[in-house]
Amino acid sequence: MKNNPYLKTAGGSKAEDLFISLFADTFGAEKAGYLYSQYPFYDIYQNARYADFLIENGRRKVAIEIDDEATHNPDIVSSEKFADDLLKQNSMIYLGWDVYRWSVKQMLGNPDGFKDELRVFLGSDPKFHAIEGYLPLQKSRSFDGSKLELREYQKIALDSLEKLRKEKGSIALLYFATGTGKTVSAVLDAKKVGGRVLFVAHRKELLHQAAETFQKCWANASIGFFADGIKETNSQIVCAGVQSLALNLDLFKENDFDYIIIDEAHHAASESYQRVISYFSPKFMLGLTATPERTDGNDITEIFRNTAHRLDIKTAVETGALCPVRCMRIHTNIDMSNVRFNSVRYNIHDLDLKICVIERNRLIVDTWFNYVKGKKTVVFCTSVKHSEQVAELFHERGINAKAVSGRMKKTDRENTLRKFAAGEIPVLCSCDILNEGWDCPQTEVLFMARPTMSKVLYMQQLGRGMRLSEGKECLFVFDFVDNAGIFNQPLSLHRLVQIKDYRPGALVLAPSKVRDKDLNLYLNGEKPSVLLDWPVHATDYENVDIFNWQDSAAGMVSQMAFVRMVDVQEETVQHYIDIGKIVPDLEVRFSEHRVFRYFKHETVEKYAVSFGWRIIDDSNRKDIFMEMVERMDMSYSYKPVLLKALLEYAGDDGKVLISDVAAYFRKFYNKRRESGLIPEKSNSMFSKDNYTDSQAVRNILANPFRRFEDMNMMSHTRTLGILQVNRKLWDSLTDTDKEKIISICDKKLEEYYKRII
Repeated sequence: MKNNPYLKTAGGSKAEDLFISLFADTFGAEKAGYLYSQYPFYDIYQNARYADFLIENGRRKVAIEIDDEATHNPDIVSSEKFADDLLKQNSMIYLGWDVYRWSVKQMLGNPDGFKDELRVFLGSDPKFHAIEGYLPLQKSRSFDGSKLELREYQKIALDSLEKLRKEKGSIALLYFATGTGKTVSAVLDAKKVGGRVLFVAHRKELLHQAAETFQKCWANASIGFFADGIKETNSQIVCAGVQSLALNLDLFKENDFDYIIIDEAHHAASESYQRVISYFSPKFMLGLTATPERTDGNDITEIFRNTAHRLDIKTAVETGALCPVRCMRIHTNIDMSNVRFNSVRYNIHDLDLKICVIERNRLIVDTWFNYVKGKKTVVFCTSVKHSEQVAELFHERGINAKAVSGRMKKTDRENTLRKFAAGEIPVLCSCDILNEGWDCPQTEVLFMARPTMSKVLYMQQLGRGMRLSEGKECLFVFDFVDNAGIFNQPLSLHRLVQIKDYRPGALVLAPSKVRDKDLNLYLNGEKPSVLLDWPVHATDYENVDIFNWQDSAAGMVSQMAFVRMVDVQEETVQHYIDIGKIVPDLEVRFSEHRVFRYFKHETVEKYAVSFGWRIIDDSNRKDIFMEMVERMDMSYSYKPVLLKALLEYAGDDGKVLISDVAAYFRKFYNKRRESGLIPEKSNSMFSKDNYTDSQAVRNILANPFRRFEDMNMMSHTRTLGILQVNRKLWDSLTDTDKEKIISICDKKLEEYYKRII
């Protein structure tokens, strides 16, 4: 494995590219955009670590590690390395993450098996979410009412909370001495906001006390409990135990509650509280505590704010949590149209060949001298080699620029970053290392010299410069725009925030009133004062192509999903696409042999009406399935035998081993043969007894099973040898339904054998 070309290399990983490719094949190319590569975290000893990939699935974080065989083998690696790997994995589990590991050998040698395992571990229809961990804390406030008279402090607290909301605040911490009525204040404030309320605590006594307070202060609101086996989810007020809630978040939607109260908020740093708080997105969240001090010395206000849901970038700037951003687009003559890419990133080798050229590097340095000479600047580069080349060009022109990367010794890197913050180094040329976990609020300029298709990566880089700092009017972002094709365009600030009107140096992110004022200057042919010395013309204008296929595809239906949505087989849909009777709304071609097709929902509905197909969803799946059973067309006896086998062997989860199904088929036809009955038509393998189990399995999957699979009634995990009845369908079938299916199957078999005699 030492010379395996798929092991990690400087500046990228072919193994990770292979993983992304297989992930896209499994879930769709657009879903791969939710993968976060090299996600930073801290282990239990507060050492910096990186997960190969992190993805958020149903608000639960899933870490994925891709390694060569030697990485976790104690017989090959040193005992220290083996123990360190275990610490890393255990620390991820401690953070509440699911952790899955695969080897390069598995992906290369058995890609179908790898994809099956992905479906099992992440689900056949996962709910992925964007991870935006860099975003700022919400606007918040803490209120101390412990030294005030009861009625007076309640009034002050309620007025202060109302004022905070008017200032776009969305979270607060209220700390009163024990017994002074903090729950009453919280209930009264929640009543003022209205809507549904979630009250969270870690002891059932607190839940019952809160319910009594709600009953007294909000008499007409329905109150339910979610704890100790009770799951009353539909009440206007839900009083929930944090452990029960953390284990059953899938029973709730993120926006189910308008107001959330976290009692005993000094516990908010615990994993169960963090899981709950980060899942929901209420209009307002209030923490209650009588103990603002923590034994570990940390500030409870900061800890509580850190656990809350995050602001989107536009709202953060609008409310003043982040600084405004101006943008310059610097066009290069680099042609990236032939750079290979997967759904989220470019081929590292191709990118290096195109980007690491002297002409483009000189353009970067010239831009700094022409526009922002002397300003504290970070240049994001494609690789270590690229960062070193750019830093060297700065040095040749007398500027003390430094390249920083993971290759540097920790002490050297920390010393370089300290000098940058102190102003001794004006320019940092970074390869990955500054994307996360580093802050210098005084940073004034970002050069986006690394083309990327990853929204997560671009936003991480952007976040390095958006912190507020005294005297910092705004952040200047320079997008270096290379020529690319429609599907491999790199991200830019305008594409990120979906603004197609570009004016040199104009505000792209700012409070709406400030941005409007800035725009009026341009419309009047004037430049903002901050740009007066810049060689730009206020009348310059450019229309930016903000098309992003990942964003478009995210709201569409993939070809795979199209097939599962209609009562027709996959071959029919593919044939209609091939002859032009079905035209995709979006076709993304990654290579000559790799194409992903997407359809708008209304397009699927149009073709369904046109061809007389029915749309299948969870509301009608059972009815359509029962109709399929009743109208079962039979060239052979296989379909009813398959259904009887499933009902015989399937567990509570609707799963059955394909080997058990094959055994049922053998038993069924042998019994007929032994009874002197015709087993099957003479051209069927089951008419004789000389077939193997593997032949039986291939026949079952090719004939009776395929029709049910194409309609998303069943699925097959090939390498694990499992048939799965659609879980929603299986859970909806009653004992009466199952008895009816068996009765229909018996009748169909009786009619079939009468017909072939």
